[in-house]
Amino acid sequence: MLLAGLLFACMGVLVKLGSAHFSSSELVFYRSFFGLLVVAAMLRRNATSLATPHWRSHLWRGLSGTVAMMLFFYCIATLPLATAITLNYTSSLFLTALTLIVFKDRLHLPLTASLTLGFVGVVMLLHPTLEREQFVSGLLGLSSGFLAGIALLNVRELGKQGEPAVRIVFYFNLVATLFSGLWMLQGEMHAVTLRDLPLLLALGTSATFAQIAMTRAYRVGQTQVVSTLSYSTIVFSALFGVFFWQELLNASAWLGIALIIASGVLSLKLSPKH
Repeated sequence: MLLAGLLFACMGVLVKLGSAHFSSSELVFYRSFFGLLVVAAMLRRNATSLATPHWRSHLWRGLSGTVAMMLFFYCIATLPLATAITLNYTSSLFLTALTLIVFKDRLHLPLTASLTLGFVGVVMLLHPTLEREQFVSGLLGLSSGFLAGIALLNVRELGKQGEPAVRIVFYFNLVATLFSGLWMLQGEMHAVTLRDLPLLLALGTSATFAQIAMTRAYRVGQTQVVSTLSYSTIVFSALFGVFFWQELLNASAWLGIALIIASGVLSLKLSPKH
């Protein structure tokens, strides 16, 4: 999950660089399309079949994940970035609640406390704000977190059913490519030049390997531990902002980073042994 967090942060850097030329819908499409090409090559290299008896679970995972991603990109355009990210990262909290309801998991209070501590760190780092006129967008951002939680629940279910991570990511990228392509066609499209191809390919590649690492983590790991470690994306993103764009972090932000790291360490220490 730490590898996935680093790769998702790299993807965020590439999205920020690409946003100077492409719209949000185009970036979602190219992220999914080039990711689809990368994972298709991996499937062919590993001789992994696309045949699966669990197509319904793949479809639900693809739809929930794609709509969550679209809502997240919409909220980035209509809300302060920190607020959009914080609302999207409620997915870990929703996932914990869903696993208790769907899989009848036992509530592990120390792990739940460490997960909540990490979310407090996210809030302190990002300082989200929400104006009254942004209430509807805020609800959509919360919906993106809920749908992302459902998508992660489907990832865990597919892992329990023995589905390879590469196949799970392939079907997600396939659904995301189709739906984001329809979304992209609704607006203005910008030409893709040879100079843009390396960035778009890197965007799809980083997202794909991040998805594979995350899928593997939820498949073999303890759900609440993996959810807590997913906050590492925020830490890596903040550090990338300092390194690439000289974004300054105040004392509260550094304390938030410390809390996120502490929550990850605690979750590993407190996790019940398999």
